[in-house]
Amino acid sequence: QGQPVESGGGFVQAGGSRRLSCVVSGRMNRAYVYAMAWFRQSPGKERECVAAVSGSGGKTYYSDSAEGRFTVSREKAKNTAYLQMNLLKPEDTALYYCGLASRNIWPSDISSWGQGTQVTVSS
Repeated sequence: QGQPVESGGGFVQAGGSRRLSCVVSGRMNRAYVYAMAWFRQSPGKERECVAAVSGSGGKTYYSDSAEGRFTVSREKAKNTAYLQMNLLKPEDTALYYCGLASRNIWPSDISSWGQGTQVTVSS
């Protein structure tokens, strides 16, 4: 399918914003666009899904912690998904992963994971 590659992580102060990008490289069947999802994991905690977007881009999913602050979107022509994060809190500090789903709707299994990009929010 393809390999997700995340970027955009870094340090940000509480209340600030950050936009993460995920580009899916490699061979991909453009006729069947898969859902994409953003997960995060901090030390001692399980990996959680914070947002997902359908293959068409028309449907989105947010966790309770992300609802109202994060926005997920995608540009199909660029095989890219974005996670715009606003009003960041120290508890948003985590390694953020992009996952390529195995089908075009969410929820779905993840067929391919990125390496992750670190977001650190200081108080």
